[in-house]
Amino acid sequence: MIVWNNVVLEQLLGDKYRDACMAELTAIKPGNVHMFADGHGMVVQDFIQSANVSAPAIAQVGLTVGERILNATQATWNAVGCNTNLGIVLLAAPMIQAAYSEKGFCRESLQSALKALTVKDAIEVYKAIAIANPAGLGAAAEHDVQDAPQVSLLQGMRAAADRDLIAQQYSDGYQAVFNALARYKTHLELWGREAWAVTAVHLHFLAEFEDSHIARKHGIEMAQAIQLEAKNHFQHFTAQENPKLYQASLLGWDADLKKRGINPGTSADLTVACLLAFNLLH
Repeated sequence: MIVWNNVVLEQLLGDKYRDACMAELTAIKPGNVHMFADGHGMVVQDFIQSANVSAPAIAQVGLTVGERILNATQATWNAVGCNTNLGIVLLAAPMIQAAYSEKGFCRESLQSALKALTVKDAIEVYKAIAIANPAGLGAAAEHDVQDAPQVSLLQGMRAAADRDLIAQQYSDGYQAVFNALARYKTHLELWGREAWAVTAVHLHFLAEFEDSHIARKHGIEMAQAIQLEAKNHFQHFTAQENPKLYQASLLGWDADLKKRGINPGTSADLTVACLLAFNLLH
């Protein structure tokens, strides 16, 4: 077992987080911003800059999960002035916290980090959400983010788990993220190129779940319709021996989604979390 001092570990974890963010941008992710196409009033450079400034903030030694989220969100907003990575930061912060444990990052240490979340963490996360001001957030009957939190961050996330995929990860120990890891490894081995494996993971999330961001902005019926479209593309894409042969179809769907104003942002956030999990385990 390698024992790192905190300064070295802080740099290492910041690099692993940044690498996960950058790897996600190099892949075609239909409807989302990526190296092949901007969209939704945002450009890929915004996301590159966001990864660079949020990495040291989220990985800083000695912080709580709430502090990691608030600091990374503030750093991002100061740099780009828009919400490029709130979902990523919400997912990544407990993973980084777990990586600082004696056991390093694993399912057990992540579960411990989630169980240790406090009301103070919730207060800081609500501040981060207010800064990022994500589109389509709306109001909730219980533990609304526009109210002062009265429960721990984990309790708040559990209350939202049935309508939000990021909250669901907090609630069930990142089950969807760990399940996607196997798919990422399979396609990385099969195709030998990281970017195509990332596309497979993004399509997997979009086909497997109703994207929370789409549901918030356009309603659950639209999220379900896009899920059906994703299942079709996922099936055809993953059947390719050479995934490049399906590139034109993916880019065509990407342009169509952006024309309709549909951004599967939560699927992209989960993709980054999957890549971060892979990086932290290797």
